[in-house]
Amino acid sequence: MSVPVFLAGAAALAADPVVLDGPEGRHAASVRRLRPGERVDLTDGAGRVAECEVVAAGKDALTARVLRRYEVEAPRPRLVVVQGLPKGERGELAVEMMTEAGVDVIVPWAAARCVTQWKGDRAAKSLARWRSTAREAAKQARRFHLPEVTEQAGTARVRELISGAALAVVLHEEAAEPLSGLTPPKAGEPGDVVVVVGPEGGITDEEIAGFRDAGAVPALLGPTVLRTSTAGIAAAAVLLARCGRW
Repeated sequence: MSVPVFLAGAAALAADPVVLDGPEGRHAASVRRLRPGERVDLTDGAGRVAECEVVAAGKDALTARVLRRYEVEAPRPRLVVVQGLPKGERGELAVEMMTEAGVDVIVPWAAARCVTQWKGDRAAKSLARWRSTAREAAKQARRFHLPEVTEQAGTARVRELISGAALAVVLHEEAAEPLSGLTPPKAGEPGDVVVVVGPEGGITDEEIAGFRDAGAVPALLGPTVLRTSTAGIAAAAVLLARCGRW
């Protein structure tokens, strides 16, 4: 069984012993029921890690002594997935799977054919759910760099992301170029690889044209048409393997 990971603030990580309280401490002590002598890893989500051993467990907090501190470099190139808003809970499913795979930035995209609309209170609540899902999935996957889930983006913002990318791809079932044939930057090289995943209704001709003009390459993921909630994880797997991060 892998060592559990919990999030802690920078001040807590610098202390010895470390006191883990708040929601993370409550979860560790009351839900995971960690006890003295057990191992736990704490991270700030930005690469700083403290390997610890629990020395005391209360009702809603842990105290742990630090065995080792170190920092993990952020992976490069960054993988950015622009995700057309899916229906229902499929958005959280997509975020969970992409986080586990290693996607670095997830951009909720209000595409023209999105059935789901994020507006007003719903937008704030939906974004909060995506961010919470990413945070919990990152801990489960033992990621020490939490993925960024950005604010909802419009199509103009997506074009900006494409323009600044080292490689930008739009998944499209009518594309001639296979995704597996593209050459992303190698592991350790700087730059962003941006992948655009359309909603259930697909990407409009106008959106495709604008993305092409910004520098994106339409690419075919495979012989079958995947749901929008699974296309991102499939594309991430191909590109992470191609660049050498996997």
